[in-house]
Amino acid sequence: MSGKFLGLSTADQTSLLRLAILGLISAVAVGSRLYSVIRFESVIHEFDPWFNYRTTKYLVTHGFDKFWNWFDETAWYPLGRVVGGTLYPGIMVTSAAIYNALHLLNLPVDIRNVCVFLAPVFSALTAIATYLLGKEVKNATAGLLAAAFIGIAPGYISRSVAGSYDNEGIAIFLLVWTFYLWLRAVRLGSALNAAFAAISYFYMVSAWGGYVFIINLVPLHVFTLLAMGRYSNRLYVAYSTFYALGTLSSMQVPFVGFQPTFTSEHMAALGTFGLIQIVAAANYIRGQLPAQQFQTVVRSAVVVLFAVGALALAVLTARGVIAPWTGRFYSLWDTGYAKVHIPIIASVSEHQPTPWPNFFFDLNLLIWLFPAGIYFSFRELTDNHVFLILYSVFAAYFAGVMVRLILTLTPIVCVMAGIAMANLLETYSRNTPSTVNGSAPISTGKRLYALLPRAAVVVNFIFFLFMFQWHCSWITSTAYSSPSVVLASRSPDGSQHIIDDFREAYYWLRKNTRPDARVLSWWDYGYQLAGMADRTTLVDNNTWNNTHIATVGRIMASNEDKAYELARHLDVDYVLVIFGAMLGYSGDDINKFLWMIRIAQGVYPDEVNEQSFFNHEGQYSIGDDASVAMRESLLHKLCYYRFSEVMGPQSFDRVRKQRLPSKVELDNFEEAYTTENWMVRIYKVKDLDNLGRSHHMAAEFAGPREPGFSPF
Repeated sequence: MSGKFLGLSTADQTSLLRLAILGLISAVAVGSRLYSVIRFESVIHEFDPWFNYRTTKYLVTHGFDKFWNWFDETAWYPLGRVVGGTLYPGIMVTSAAIYNALHLLNLPVDIRNVCVFLAPVFSALTAIATYLLGKEVKNATAGLLAAAFIGIAPGYISRSVAGSYDNEGIAIFLLVWTFYLWLRAVRLGSALNAAFAAISYFYMVSAWGGYVFIINLVPLHVFTLLAMGRYSNRLYVAYSTFYALGTLSSMQVPFVGFQPTFTSEHMAALGTFGLIQIVAAANYIRGQLPAQQFQTVVRSAVVVLFAVGALALAVLTARGVIAPWTGRFYSLWDTGYAKVHIPIIASVSEHQPTPWPNFFFDLNLLIWLFPAGIYFSFRELTDNHVFLILYSVFAAYFAGVMVRLILTLTPIVCVMAGIAMANLLETYSRNTPSTVNGSAPISTGKRLYALLPRAAVVVNFIFFLFMFQWHCSWITSTAYSSPSVVLASRSPDGSQHIIDDFREAYYWLRKNTRPDARVLSWWDYGYQLAGMADRTTLVDNNTWNNTHIATVGRIMASNEDKAYELARHLDVDYVLVIFGAMLGYSGDDINKFLWMIRIAQGVYPDEVNEQSFFNHEGQYSIGDDASVAMRESLLHKLCYYRFSEVMGPQSFDRVRKQRLPSKVELDNFEEAYTTENWMVRIYKVKDLDNLGRSHHMAAEFAGPREPGFSPF
């Protein structure tokens, strides 16, 4: 009875303590993601989340059937977009289900708040799933440590702060949960757990394109076990169930459709499924034939099947039945591929190779514990540890070639760090024996002498853990909790100054333009324009039509007359540009202009030439030192029009650190609105002149404008 507390046995007390710790970890995971709401407000961040939010509102308002068959004629004008068939609906359906459930309980929560807080809530679920995964591969201690790590690791927080309503917000939970169910199915040989893993995989397919990582890593795990001679009925039951149910269910997502049957990304899973059937058949035949006959049959079968399989794969690929790898996947194996062949992929900052400091920035202490966890996995090398090692190797490689994929590396780093830390604590927290070989007692002084090094190691690592927590909190609050639509700066007295130019511009468009007005901008801002301004856009962040995006780049790179002709041809009413020269905002369109030029040159090589935008010294510059093509380009004119009147003729661009152009004339486009800090500039495409004159002639007839003239 002495071991009982509150009537609970020691085992029950331990379970209750673990539950309490896991609850605290989940609370910390949610709380650490709320800096953005506390410092700013409940607002959707970034670019892609605005599309997710807009489609979620449509789903809640119009119902699932209309959402599934929605044709959005305001996107990609004049082409439009079949929304239901070109998205991963998982996050929208999840938010709508939560919203309807809350309203069913008479809790009138706005759909925006559901979307804002969805990712933090799922981060708590991710911590629980990581605990279960760590417990499955090691023990409860490793699971709790892994859960604590992933709850605050910046590599995961970067995509799961409040307001970051993106697919990854729920996808990382599904990734970890699917892997946990898969490993459990392999260990137990359970068709039920494999079926649950397939259902989780289906949810993942509906939520994020990163599901391809799962459907390649799981077959790789099976293939590796077969190559190691570890075939078992448990493995056969687990993979056959998972692949059959997972593939059939994934094909129910319209955006995926029949891709699992004919695309290269899914062929490894199909080939492994066939291979394990052959291995199972071989094991059955082995019990029916003498050893010598069995070897003859196996050799013949292997040669024939390999030849037939290779021939079928080659023929089907040559005929186009099996689709080749996409450009995004080629860029994972060749980091220079996208820049040469698909510049639109290379133009995205998160698709760039990962700088080494980013690993320390996003993982900190975990980056050193990670190799130790791999080492301990090699020491045990169970079927589950083989999976962890494979996951570690491939996730580390992919995270190195694309900065965005640190997100998929973070869960396995946390698990491996949990394993390493659990082994360390087990080693250095053991009780010092009181006797030598069970006979001679050890003196208190010697026991204390043996205890001191252990205590030093444990205390040292506890200090590192405190520093890790401090690092994670600082990174989360300073780097990952600022919504891109609302910026902030500090005044000389330390007070915060809010820069709200984006929403100011979108609000102006919403209130001062026709509902069917068509706005041309670079594709980065398409989702925000549709979500906040509710106006028709020509391109957006879906980037499915490279030619259409190249056309916008061509307009920006063309001279004013050619750009006006193209804009009129596309029925453009307004042109929006982002300009950071006043505040020093480096993410503006001038800094993105070279990518616009490269994308346009890929489709219109006779119209756009990148070299013509460099000056005689081979430099990319603005103002009077720029090349003729640069000075006459529409984007250059729209950005710097009237800017020297505000900053002064001898002033500098605060981003490029170059002198402003001395004179910028604009006749075919009329300034409609410029925000308070000149970050967003909106121009109206002029109608044709009533007298049939060109706008240059009309401007010459009207005479020169007075300095400081503003049309609004």
